[in-house]
Amino acid sequence: MAVGPLHTPSSLPPLAGFRLSSVACGIKNGKRERDDLLLVAMDPETTVAGVFTRNRVQAAPVVLCRQRLASGVARGLVVNSGNANAVTGPGGMHAALEICAEVARLLEVPEAEIFVASTGVIGVPLPLERMLESLPTLRASLESEGWLRAARAIMTTDTFPKLVTRSCLIDGKTVTLIGMAKGAGMIRPDMATMLAFLFTDAAVAPATLQILLERAVETSFNAISVDGDQSTNDTALLFASGGAGHGILDDPDAPRAAPLADILESLCRELAQGIVRDGEGASKFVAITVSGAASDPEAKQAAMAIANSPLVKTALAGSDPNWGRILAAVGASGVSVSPEAVSLWLGDVLVLERGQLAEGYTENKGAAVMARPEIVIRLDLAVGAGERTVWTCDLTHDYITINADYRT
Repeated sequence: MAVGPLHTPSSLPPLAGFRLSSVACGIKNGKRERDDLLLVAMDPETTVAGVFTRNRVQAAPVVLCRQRLASGVARGLVVNSGNANAVTGPGGMHAALEICAEVARLLEVPEAEIFVASTGVIGVPLPLERMLESLPTLRASLESEGWLRAARAIMTTDTFPKLVTRSCLIDGKTVTLIGMAKGAGMIRPDMATMLAFLFTDAAVAPATLQILLERAVETSFNAISVDGDQSTNDTALLFASGGAGHGILDDPDAPRAAPLADILESLCRELAQGIVRDGEGASKFVAITVSGAASDPEAKQAAMAIANSPLVKTALAGSDPNWGRILAAVGASGVSVSPEAVSLWLGDVLVLERGQLAEGYTENKGAAVMARPEIVIRLDLAVGAGERTVWTCDLTHDYITINADYRT
């Protein structure tokens, strides 16, 4: 089930500085049913930025990528689906290192410039030999196209690939940005089991690239929730090849960097919303805006409390306008709130006005909004100027069905 899947382009033109390929390796169950191993090769001078899960239980690929990010340079990326390579002991790091070493050998580049990511079942050792045997095939089939196939290769319980592109002008040169993401469950802020890989032909210094990515993630991937669970593997990596031919961007706040910052934020937001639309078992896409908070962080805190509330999410699934659950979630969130000042809207229907049930509000009006496949919830706390929007989905019986037997 999905709520309004993204319009995914069937093909994309080559992006200067990047070649990619994918293959069916049978990582999860030994059956080579679909592509589940991806390789991306990058030109020299490609810079990299990354944001990762804040879960204290982190997969070996996350630990390794954090270490390698310090150099700010990348020449390759290898991604597998079907196995998280998390909580796999020393063998998990050994497997990640062996894969990177073999990719580096095949590409004839430094091993420290190979990045790796995994997603799938936790606690199961990677089928290392099978993966190593597949790498020469990946190397031999590298091409400048194949973006949609790559986006499919990183999927797990996703029902559709998430692939988005944007472009802008910098110094009179056309700059292109392509992004792919996967995720449908175990999604919440602080990187939501979510992977996102972003590629641009812009020329950007590593420190500037890192700041631009962190800013974009905060209002996109860190502003979504499917089920309130945080993954061990969340990874967002942004690679910049410099192939567009403009001067290097070395100041994230300079006017020259603004066009790239804008398309990066827009692209990440569309990918993030695509993850929510593809939430496991989801039947509704919900935008929650909290305004009038004491600060922007408090507005986000309140909005996420609503987005993560099982009671709110099940009410959404049942088309029940149980607005009391929304107020209860905010009241327990720890933000500054005066109940007598709060106003609440479901869609364009005013439910509460300054803490009192709005004149003319009826359950039928609220239920009509809650029955829509896309719902907007707005809450004005009336205590300050803080405002934030987050995105979530409902929680249905199908979510339980999917996750009750995920490992089998």
